[in-house]
Amino acid sequence: MLKKILGTILCAAIACAALTGCAGSGKKKVGISMPTKDLQRWNQDGDYMKQKFEAAGYEVDLQYAGGKSDTQLSQLENMINSGCKVLVIAAVEASSLGTALDKAAAKKIPVIAYDRLIMGNENVSYYATFDNYKVGQIQGEFVKKALDLDNAAGPFNIEFTAGDPGDNNATFFFNGAFEVLKPYIDSGKLVCVSGQTDFDSVATPEWSTATAQARAENIIGSNYADKQIDAWLCSNDSTAQGVVNALDSRYTMKDKWPVVTGQDCDIVSVKNMIAGKQTMSVFKDTRTLAERTVTMVNQILDGKEVETNNTYDNNKKQVASYLCDPVFADKDSIQKILIDSGYYKAEDIGL
Repeated sequence: MLKKILGTILCAAIACAALTGCAGSGKKKVGISMPTKDLQRWNQDGDYMKQKFEAAGYEVDLQYAGGKSDTQLSQLENMINSGCKVLVIAAVEASSLGTALDKAAAKKIPVIAYDRLIMGNENVSYYATFDNYKVGQIQGEFVKKALDLDNAAGPFNIEFTAGDPGDNNATFFFNGAFEVLKPYIDSGKLVCVSGQTDFDSVATPEWSTATAQARAENIIGSNYADKQIDAWLCSNDSTAQGVVNALDSRYTMKDKWPVVTGQDCDIVSVKNMIAGKQTMSVFKDTRTLAERTVTMVNQILDGKEVETNNTYDNNKKQVASYLCDPVFADKDSIQKILIDSGYYKAEDIGL
């Protein structure tokens, strides 16, 4: 009789764990898959989301894939098998996770693509991101204004460094900026001396600082021994840091430092802005995106309508999306945007 009672209790416990997605805790479990720890922003996104989800009463399985698609795929399969009720995925490579998404769909586990749209699979439930085309437009408009392209005679020399070709957002960033600047390239007011103006030529695998630096050093050495660089359009901060390193080591006209754009307000880049080596960065407040993602998960698991404000085509479906607004930042707005808001402490960035 005792064995029978204990067996009944054990079965009930297992069933309860399966329903809650968290063995023994009674909490629903959310899986968060981040691409890498090598970039500051993903550490911030992951940590902040974990805090917000736990504060909302969830158990969280947060994993970083080390920049490897096969590792991320394995981690996601483990999350699915361990009872996660929702998956939040910032993909290493936007079209490589089909197997995991199909398994999630078979178990009726919704998937939120986080800041990187997962391509080519119908089992992406939602997309939470910033307006990434707008990010590029902000960068392009900044260059336009900084060089006074509508009024100055020119010509001005510009180079481009874009992001990871495996990241769907990288094309949005680049295209948004290029749309603004292309008329001035066509008219000859902007000149790309290297001739590298298409995305494939200027892309940077894995958003690597070292790769961006090596390419920039080659461009400077081959094209700018005696020429001024007026602007270097970089899609994000890790690539901007590589360009700044290359300018430091190879560019001879230090008194004619170019406008250098970026994105993410990484600590290194904020320090570079203070030092006058990077001119601006687009601030995408990860707290805003994390909070929106928690709201979406709450709505999903409560059976409510999920609030969205846009759709994106992932080549299989129109994915219901929520776009947060990016914010322009330069050295004059660092205090207000980054310090006063509590995103950084003054000492974090050397103030």
